[in-house]
Amino acid sequence: MNHSAVASKAASTNSMLQVSGLNVYYGESHILRNVDLSVPEGEMVCLIGRNGVGKTTLLKAVVGLLPSQSGTIAFAGKPVTDISPDARARLGIGYVPQGREIIPRVTVKENLLLGLEASQGSGKGKQSIPEEIFTLFPVLKSMLSRMGGDLSGGQQQQLAIARALMGRPQLLVLDEPTEGIQPSIVMEIEAAIRRIIETTGVSVLLVEQHLHFVRQADQYYAMQKGGIVASGSTSELSQEVIQRFLAV
Repeated sequence: MNHSAVASKAASTNSMLQVSGLNVYYGESHILRNVDLSVPEGEMVCLIGRNGVGKTTLLKAVVGLLPSQSGTIAFAGKPVTDISPDARARLGIGYVPQGREIIPRVTVKENLLLGLEASQGSGKGKQSIPEEIFTLFPVLKSMLSRMGGDLSGGQQQQLAIARALMGRPQLLVLDEPTEGIQPSIVMEIEAAIRRIIETTGVSVLLVEQHLHFVRQADQYYAMQKGGIVASGSTSELSQEVIQRFLAV
């Protein structure tokens, strides 16, 4: 299926995220070029492409960390192109950046509770961790009093995703969640994200290079030189696309 067909099909369904004609610059460099992308409600969409093609830039633009020069970003039908990252978080966009960025010198429990700040009208009253967090990531329950920096890379990634879920997002944005993580933990993270979608109906947009994980997504978009050059259902992901956009 070609890109425009996927875009129009996605636009006709209920989109949690709709990016249209997005252009982003770093100084004089034109990084994102007329990007169109849609994440339907309750689906996982994977962004693939080699290093340096603009994938992380696109995620940062979606969550508000980078300004766009032109184009629009709509979340749950509302325009969010011009609002701040914290306002987007309160609306329901959760973000786990590349490198995880958990806070190493505070405990796992304190890291998790920081995620409450993103939830809508969370106030100071309720400072508890929902049991479903431990259902998704059982390893965290026994580590609540440990410092975040003492966890392994895979455990830190689980903590980062759990922290984002504390804000009860409607859209979870993940930048290479399996980067540098041992294969057994990759499978656990994959399974947890599928369970999150199935149990909460949250939508997921992620950048990923791990082919098995890419295939867990419902749709893919492939980037090259700052633009979307291919897209479709991951069930139709061809060997040619895999070689072009995933092979190292």
